[in-house]
Amino acid sequence: MPYRAPIEDYTFLFDHVVGLKQVTGTETFSEASPDLISAILSEAGKMAENVLAPLQRNGDLHPAHLENGVVRASPGFDEGYKAIAEGGWISISASPEFGGMGLPLSITTAVNEMMSGACLSLQLNPLMSQGQIEALDEHASDEIKALYLPKLISGEWSGTMNLTEAQAGSDVGALQTKATDNGDGTYAINGQKIFISWADNDFTENVCHLVLARLHDGAPGTKGISLFMVPKYIPDADGNPGPANSLHVVSLEHKMGLHGSPTAVMQYDGATGWLVGEHHGGMRAMFTMMNNARLGVGGQGIGGAEGAYQHALSYALERKQGKTPVEGGTGTIADHADVRRMLTTMKAEIFAARAIALSCAIAIDMQNATGSKDWAARAAFLTPIAKAYGTNVGMNVAEMGVQVHGGMGFIEETGAAQYYRDVRVTAIYEGTNGIQAMDLVARKLMDDGDAANALLDEIEDFAEAARAKLPELAEPVWDACETLREAVDQMVAQSELNQRFAGAVPFLQAFARVIGGYVHLQAAIAEGGTGPRSKLAKFFITRLLPEHAALLIHALAGADDLYALSTDELAM
Repeated sequence: MPYRAPIEDYTFLFDHVVGLKQVTGTETFSEASPDLISAILSEAGKMAENVLAPLQRNGDLHPAHLENGVVRASPGFDEGYKAIAEGGWISISASPEFGGMGLPLSITTAVNEMMSGACLSLQLNPLMSQGQIEALDEHASDEIKALYLPKLISGEWSGTMNLTEAQAGSDVGALQTKATDNGDGTYAINGQKIFISWADNDFTENVCHLVLARLHDGAPGTKGISLFMVPKYIPDADGNPGPANSLHVVSLEHKMGLHGSPTAVMQYDGATGWLVGEHHGGMRAMFTMMNNARLGVGGQGIGGAEGAYQHALSYALERKQGKTPVEGGTGTIADHADVRRMLTTMKAEIFAARAIALSCAIAIDMQNATGSKDWAARAAFLTPIAKAYGTNVGMNVAEMGVQVHGGMGFIEETGAAQYYRDVRVTAIYEGTNGIQAMDLVARKLMDDGDAANALLDEIEDFAEAARAKLPELAEPVWDACETLREAVDQMVAQSELNQRFAGAVPFLQAFARVIGGYVHLQAAIAEGGTGPRSKLAKFFITRLLPEHAALLIHALAGADDLYALSTDELAM
């Protein structure tokens, strides 16, 4: 079965679950009419299905490669990127002042996920540009905005972000890249960065690198870091690419998956750069890009899951093996109970993760439209959950997709394994899922749990009202919410952060389970309790939601038993 963009799911979620109308009801996004949104989803879906999806295997079988210092993209990726750029899919949420559409991030989130489900390795390129556009729009000087934003928004140029260094890893404050003031408004950048996605290509006129580096008077750690724009080709005043900058791709990584997306080691040897934002304010500016990317990466996980699910479902509906246990069934393995369990789990998890990602995007849109601190808190709280849960779902669904295929899933020619290999890295980059979880239990609970409890209040209120219509689904959601509220209070009461960190991952997973129950309940109520989404809600709430209780026991167990075994005993 060819990839099919899940437009119907997005329309249902926008209309009945996540509340897009409150976004389009603001003055900022008043032009985002239902007809316009429908047209965007339809056209983006066609592009994903007809242009990007056929490139999925090309990227895996014919990886990007380095040739005489230039990265050569996989066959067809140039035309695929052209369709993305010319369709305006990079610029949906970008400022109209520089050529963007100025539409809600919620719509961008939907379009990005569809592109990810069709061809994840190519979609990563515009995702990087979108994050850079947001960072420049918020932090760059007017001169840099005028020069770079129109080119990035049109897709003529592409963007990257350069954080990681070999000796630093996730400890960004340990970076060693240096920036020296040239005295003419530019800076000389010296250092090496690793894991740079789409650091180069052969289909855009220029590649614009945002690079974290330390000035001579920069304090140790993250507080002394600045951010610089360092283009591959130095543009003239009219935006025409000029001489090559003093930077180059050292090598491309040999990766488990995402072979069509080149991941490079980048070397800067006195490269010319321009300061973005304040001196020593690099992390603040970069976090604008990273937060955008974290939601986007969560969407990549969901897109990968959608592609893997469709692939597995197609196989299950064709493969005949054994006697079917279902009278009047299909006669295929889709009739077998365990295969049906996997397929239904995959579908239920994707729906929950998609709704959480869109809820996070809605909160960001409302924050941008209203300036509300409450919406800002909601957006900040949901971001690590959207990223970690979305990518966990991507990995788990892709793994189940291999299992549905049985032995054929282990054979590369079926394409099932590619979904798992491609999506696996999403749980690692833009802050590992463990880091997301630690952020949730530390920084996101610094308000004594106010943002968490505000969300739980909303869930409880809805479940309370739903008791009159669907008590068998509403009661478990309400009970789970109460259990989670008690866990939030206990987590906040743990003053020693390492005690929180020990249970951070199961705490985030438990929160995702409860929100998942909530969005499935909303879907069932909107459908009247009788349609396919109501049946899916019953599955999630009956079979998956109860996992929250065991996860919270784990989350609150503290750290002592983690250190009971010495490192020598671990090695025994």
